[in-house]
Parts: sequence; structure tokens; C-alpha cells
Amino acid sequence: MKCYPGKEKYPNLLSPIRIGNIRLKNRIIAAPTSPSMITTEGLFTPEMIAYLAEKARGGAAAVTYGESIVHSPTGKSHNKQLQLDAFGVRQGLTEAARAIHNAGAYANIQLSHGGKYGGLLSVGGDEGKTGIAYGPSDELTPLGTVHAMSEEMIEEIISSYGTAAKLVKECGFDMVQVHAAHGWLFSQFLSPVMNRRKDQYGGSLENRARFLIRSLGAVRNAVGPSFPIEIRISGDDLSPSGLNMEQCIEVAELIDNSVDLINVSCGNHEDPELFCRTHPSSFLEHGANVYLAAEIKKHVKTPVACVGALNDPGQMEAILADGQADIVEIGRAELADPYIAYKAMRNRADDITPCIRCYECFASTGQNEMVKCTVNPVTGQELHRAQILPVTSDKTLLVIGGGPAGMEAAITASRRGMKVILAEKKEMLGGNLQPAGAAYFKQDIRDLCEILVRRVERENIDVRLNTEVTPEWVRSLSPDALVVAIGSEELRPPIKGINRKNVIMAIDAELHPEILGQKVVIMGGGLVGAEAAVSFAHEGHQVDIVEMKETICEDVNSFYRGGLMPQVKRAAALHTSSTVTEITETGVLVERNGKISEIMADSVVCALGFRSPHSLVDQLCDEIDESFIVGDCARVGKIYDAMNGGYYAALQIRND
Repeated sequence: MKCYPGKEKYPNLLSPIRIGNIRLKNRIIAAPTSPSMITTEGLFTPEMIAYLAEKARGGAAAVTYGESIVHSPTGKSHNKQLQLDAFGVRQGLTEAARAIHNAGAYANIQLSHGGKYGGLLSVGGDEGKTGIAYGPSDELTPLGTVHAMSEEMIEEIISSYGTAAKLVKECGFDMVQVHAAHGWLFSQFLSPVMNRRKDQYGGSLENRARFLIRSLGAVRNAVGPSFPIEIRISGDDLSPSGLNMEQCIEVAELIDNSVDLINVSCGNHEDPELFCRTHPSSFLEHGANVYLAAEIKKHVKTPVACVGALNDPGQMEAILADGQADIVEIGRAELADPYIAYKAMRNRADDITPCIRCYECFASTGQNEMVKCTVNPVTGQELHRAQILPVTSDKTLLVIGGGPAGMEAAITASRRGMKVILAEKKEMLGGNLQPAGAAYFKQDIRDLCEILVRRVERENIDVRLNTEVTPEWVRSLSPDALVVAIGSEELRPPIKGINRKNVIMAIDAELHPEILGQKVVIMGGGLVGAEAAVSFAHEGHQVDIVEMKETICEDVNSFYRGGLMPQVKRAAALHTSSTVTEITETGVLVERNGKISEIMADSVVCALGFRSPHSLVDQLCDEIDESFIVGDCARVGKIYDAMNGGYYAALQIRND
């Protein structure tokens, strides 16, 4: 019998399991995600369908589309959401199910309702929000008025769950998942704080769960006895307004005979600190929420799935082998690398691109109405994916700079068949990934750096370390094409005392924290300064941040910022709307509202930004007609800009 090479290493993860009338080929489900690649009418776009198909192509047993609204008049919580009661929705649903099937997976879809956030401003947006919403009980909030749902409205919504389930089954979906977590409708009704009703839907936990249980009944009646129904519940809401673990176990026991799979999550989508627990931030360990699934599993007969920052097949195998869960569900990590299952099957786990938990995917959903991933240039562009066409001639590419942009360009060009020379002025590859990954909570970035270096090695790229590239050197090599990825330079503004010995640039401080004194002042409260403060405080330093703007990390996406800022506030004294006027032997002089004060410090860290070395870039590019500028030397940006730029630059190199 032929087996996958990884089957011996991951026997539990790669074993099949039957859920209702379907047989999952392995224990990996692509968890529900719902980027904004939806029309304003609430329909699937071709881009959305291609995004789902890519996950199926990567080997997951089932692919789940998330937060599909069953009752749009009251439940649409995001600006753009799939609306299962929208006219014309059937075509996109059918095409999505077929695309997922054709790529090798079962199609699953999450049935959802935003509850009070159907009318109130939410993390998902403000479009069409009236400030009047419907939830379990009357409630006055800073965002607007919540009215208690009438029993007639509850009956209508229960019916809509059945109608939606019947619809998606008819369109070819193989499973449905009922969303009863993350602070949405059923979470609100289950809450003893939000639900103050006196009728059959309030009071005891059994009564508060009645809406959910009746909706599950409507779904079951609509799809039949063997069609798989999954439910997402909390193992602990982790909030005084929600359920604790013991109460969540009771909910699981109440629905045990009504579903075929119990997916255990936690937290609340609308609370920034809890959002970063629902979708664990880099300050939490991988699999931080698995213990909740393990506890629920002790009390139910139904198979249980766990979720939350999982991307290592070895860890997943241990979870299943230990009996903590029966299935693992993978969310953001499937955007970073949709081929996790494929690579596990082929014993190539060391080539899985890690999710760095930066929340760029969530941020782009709101900001750009699409999805992108910092470490995967294809995510969100699956429909228009540029083929990695082989070159037809003996072509040499010179890549200058061994950071993420340069490495990604070199790897992609090598896969096209080019001879690639990668020159790096330092003694190792990685560029700014090295300082970016230095903090104790940045293991994901360190893993990313190692993966890219490993890929460079496997591609047999000619790496030249400790090589300072000049225009003359480029001319002497005479490559056919050139990629310039030399990074950026740290800003060292003309502050009085900036050249004192107690001033340390941010990169040096991050890479060599041992050179810091006990008391540290960080000039600059952007992402670099804020993360450095958390790291330095963790090492035992006393930290102050001085920032000219009114807000620390003003330009950081709100999702990452929600998890970061509590850490920053614990780590450092924050001096906003403040300017360093002078650096002295004993600290810094700071001006705020026209008043000067001194902050004592042994070390002053300069984290005031970066600039692109345009002059050198231009000199290098002048040597080769076919040249590309990528990463921070094009424009100071994020890791996303570097990897995306490097990847697509390599694809643009002419094939003649």
C-alpha cells in the first residue's frame, strides 16, 4: 500500500475521519474566513471563489467560508458580507462549492448573524448602520440603541437559519457551521449580562440557549439527518459579560446531540484585547486556545475541533495524539501557506511559510476591501495569479540585498530557471528580519527568516556574503537583469547630543540589548519603538518612550495595535505630544506644551524611522537596463511590501 511520506510522522493528523455523511481525508479544516471580496449586494466575487479554491488545492480536507449572514435586515455586521437572503446569491455559492470540490476538498460555510452589531458600528464597518439594533435585551450603548428582539423576530430568524441551510446544501455545500461564539447573536443571548429577558429565551442557561438550540433544529430539519452540522462555540468567553468555562461546557452538553462537530474558540470579535485572544497575537503561544477544546472534549460525545494560531504539523499531531481534539482548524496560517496539509503529507513541514500574526489580513479586509498576507504574495490575487514561467534563455540575475525582498526575488527567479547571484553586504542573510525578529515575542519572524534562508540554500543560488556592491562591481558582472533590494537607512536627526556615546540606534539596540543601561529612553513611538519597549522591559530595563504625535503606534493597524498597546503600557512610561530637544550625559530634555523637563536615562535609543537610499539605488540601476527596485529602498514599508515586491519583480523579468 502506498502511503504519503509524512504519514509515518503525522499518523493522526493525516488519518481520515467521518463527520456525518462525509469522510474527511485528513484532520485539517481550513477555518472560516470572510474577506471583503464580496459585492455590495452581498454576493461572491470570482476573486473570493479563487481564494477558497487555493486552500482546497493545498490539501485541507474541508474549506470553510465564514460569517455568511442568514437574515440581512437585522444581522449584517460588516460593510460587505455574503448575504444568504440576497437575490442572485445562488450562482456564486454554486461556483464556490464546485471550485472547492474541483480542487479536492469539501465545501463548508458558516451561518452567522451579528445580533446587535447588525445595526451598530462594528469592527467590520459602519456602512448602513442606523444606530438602532436588535439583541437579547434593551440596551443603551455609546454606539446606539439596542432593542430587545420580539418573539416574532426570533421566530423569523430561526426560520432564516433553516432557509439558509437548505439553500447552501442545494448549491452544493457539504457542511454548514453555525456560529455561536465571538460575541455575535447567540453569544449575546447566552450571556447572563446581555440577556436580561423574562420570557422563554431568558433566565436560566437552558432558556438563554433556547434560541440557539431551536435554530440548530431548523438547520437539521432543512438539511436532513446525515448532513454534517458543525457549531462554533466558546470554551470560555474570557469576559465578565460572557460565559466562563464551566458554563461553556454546559452549552456544549446541551447541543451535544444536535451537531456532528463542535469547534471550540473563545473571546469576542468586538473587544480589541479579546480579539487578539480569539485570533492569538504573537504575545501568546501557538495553540493558546487548545486547552479549551480539550476541556470541552471531556464532556461530549461529538468530535471536537480546536483552533487558534496553529501552523506546525508536529504540534497538531501532538494535540490529536494526546486526545485534546479530533480535528484542527487553521485560519490565518492558511493564508500564509495554503499548502500546510500538502507539505505535511510530503514530509516537507520545514518549508511551511509561517504566519507572523501581524493581522495584515484583517486590516486589508477593512482598508482595501480585499485580503492580502504579509508573507504570501499570492493571497488575495489567486484569480489573477501570474504563472512562474520558465526562462527560455541562459539568463543571469543579480540581486543586491539579502533581506526579505531580495531573498524572495532570488528564490522566485531561480524557480524560473535563472542563474541567480545574491549579494549581501553583511555576514548573514535576513536584512531587517534580523532585528525585527529579535524580541522574545517575535519567534514567527525568526522562523520566516529561517525558511527564506533555507529556500535560498535549496535553490542553489550563488550567495555572496560580506559583499559591498558598487556600480563598478555590477558592471564587472554584467548580469542580464538586476534587482536592487538594499533596504533603508536609519534616520539620525540633528538633535543636540545625538552623537553622544549613550545614544544607540534602534537596530543595534534590538540586536544587542546587552549594551543598554538600566534606564532606557526610546525616541520614537512608532512600531519599532513600541515593540522595542516591550522587549527591553521584558529584559528588566526601565523604559520611557518619547513620541511627537498624540498617539503611540498611530499608523499600526488596529488589530495588531489592540494586542500590542496593553503590552506597551505595561512596559513603558509614555510621553506623547513631546519632543526631545537635547540628549545629555544623564538622559534627555523633553519639550511638551512649551515646558522643558528631563527624563533620566543610561541609554537613549533612536527609533525615529528610516529613509530610502535613493541616490545609491539610482547609481546601481543605471548600470542595467532591466532593473527593479524592491523593498525599503523603493519606499520604506512593511514586510508585505518587501516580499510582494520581490516576488512580482522576479516574475516581470523578461523571458527573452
